[in-house]
Amino acid sequence: MRKASRPIQAEPGLEQATTPGFLRRMGAVIYDGLLLLAVLFLATALALPLNGGQAFASNQILYPIYLLAVGFAFYGWFWTHGGQTLGLRAWKIKLVSANQQAVDWPHAALRFVSALLSWVCLGLGFVWCLFDKDRQGWHDRLSKTRLVYCEEKR
Repeated sequence: MRKASRPIQAEPGLEQATTPGFLRRMGAVIYDGLLLLAVLFLATALALPLNGGQAFASNQILYPIYLLAVGFAFYGWFWTHGGQTLGLRAWKIKLVSANQQAVDWPHAALRFVSALLSWVCLGLGFVWCLFDKDRQGWHDRLSKTRLVYCEEKR
């Protein structure tokens, strides 16, 4: 059985950090998914008056694009402002760039699109961290970001 965390290969001159395991990541994903669902409900409620108060039809392409933009704004803002969504914070995980610096908007955008790709492939991009030597998913590798444990400040 694998340990809950292990050191990741850091670039020369950087401290070793530990990366969370699959179950901790999925805990954060579920927590954030529930929060995002609430945000998407609110975003839909705000958009309904623009559609005459009617439900959105399947042929209205702007609605799914709008929801994707809201989802990106949700994750992107948290990732670029402290590196933690509420789910990541609850599970004591933080998102950092490959050089362990704060994540910027281009990396956040690449991570968001890569995570969508990971989900479209039946979640294989997330499961990949079980087999990866550094416990990184596809979206971690593609966006040059990583999840690390947070150190508690006292």
